[in-house]
Amino acid sequence: MTPEVLSLLCLGLCLGYEDEKKNEKLPKPSLHAWPSSVVEAQSNVTLKCQAPFQNVTLMLYKVNDSGYKQEQISTENEAEFLFTDLKLKDAGSYFCAYKTTASHEWSESSEHLQLVITDTRTIFVAIFSCISILLLFLSVFIIYRCSQHGSSPEESTKRISHSKRSEQEAAEADLSRMERVSVSTADPQEVTYTELNINALSEAASDTTHEPPGSHEYAAVKV
Repeated sequence: MTPEVLSLLCLGLCLGYEDEKKNEKLPKPSLHAWPSSVVEAQSNVTLKCQAPFQNVTLMLYKVNDSGYKQEQISTENEAEFLFTDLKLKDAGSYFCAYKTTASHEWSESSEHLQLVITDTRTIFVAIFSCISILLLFLSVFIIYRCSQHGSSPEESTKRISHSKRSEQEAAEADLSRMERVSVSTADPQEVTYTELNINALSEAASDTTHEPPGSHEYAAVKV
């Protein structure tokens, strides 16, 4: 085999090896949050992206936000992305990727990390509102039930007192009617005649004291 053939063979093997390295995909990195992926608003959190190689360039992305990118160049295999004074808009799903100085191509994306931002004030207000509404409902229900139970004896008492008052008024009306009837049944002529007889007898008695004997018989017959 001539030297020219050997040199061509070596060149072909080298080019094939480089092409194979270019086509080889870099393993995916890992992404985790410290101290936790669930944090309160206005606090701090760090997203750490770790690659299996050193001297890498790491990039942090956010799902559904193509304009969000954070890049760090590290001599080690890890990069820390710090978030301070967290807001609700910072919540979402994140992932990272890296590239080495030799590959110049980005690796596969890491698993998605869901960052959850909680707002204790909003939760407290929501809980307080629910409790207030529940207490208001219970108060209205208790007042309604008490009014139902309390109105029955009062209404019965009112009805009894009203019936007693009606009976009393009816009795007074009957008594008054009876008095009017008794007064109306008396004969005014009889009363007048009785009074006249009494007056006549009194006058006769007075006359006998002045008349002579024998006039009594005449007076008796006259009466």
